[in-house]
Amino acid sequence: MAAQSLRETRSRGWQAGQWPLGFAALLAGATVLPPAHAQPPAGPAHCDVLIETVGGAHRFRAELAATPEQRAQGLQGRTRVADDAGMLFDFGTPQAVAMWMKNTPISLDMLFIAGDGRVAAIAERTVPYSLDTIAAPAPVRAVLEVRGGTAQRIGLKAGARLTSPCLVNAPPP
Repeated sequence: MAAQSLRETRSRGWQAGQWPLGFAALLAGATVLPPAHAQPPAGPAHCDVLIETVGGAHRFRAELAATPEQRAQGLQGRTRVADDAGMLFDFGTPQAVAMWMKNTPISLDMLFIAGDGRVAAIAERTVPYSLDTIAAPAPVRAVLEVRGGTAQRIGLKAGARLTSPCLVNAPPP
C-alpha cells in the first residue's frame, strides 16, 4: 500500500522529498503527543484511614492536605463528600489548630487527632460557609474532615483510635 501511495503522489506532481500539507500536519501533531509510557498529571495524594470505634472498624479514603497551600484550600468549593471519603490535614507535630468553613457549601465532621492517633475532639455537623473558627481543645497532630453526620453514623466518640500510613512518623505520646 505504501508503494502505491508513493506512485499516486508522484503522479499528482509531487516530487521526491515533498509531502502533502495534510501529511505534514499529521506528522507535526504526532510529535506533540506524550510518549506511551507517560503518566497522567499527579492529583492530590490519598491516604487510607482506619477508625476503630466500639461498633467496629471504619475505613476512609482521604485526600492528604500536607502543604500550606493544600491546607488553606481544604474542601472549599466541594459540593459533596462520599460516605467513605474525606481530607486529612497533617500538621506533622502536635500544635494548636483552628479550622473554619469558609467557601465550603457542605456540612462536615472535623475529627481532631492527637499525636498518639486518638481522636481528641469532634466538631460535628459544622455550618457551611461559616467564618467562625473551630478550634481543637488541645494541641493535635492532624484533622480528618469527613461528611457531616459521619461521627454519629459510625458511633464515633473522642478517644477512638485512628491509624493511617500517612501518620506513621507521629512523635511518641
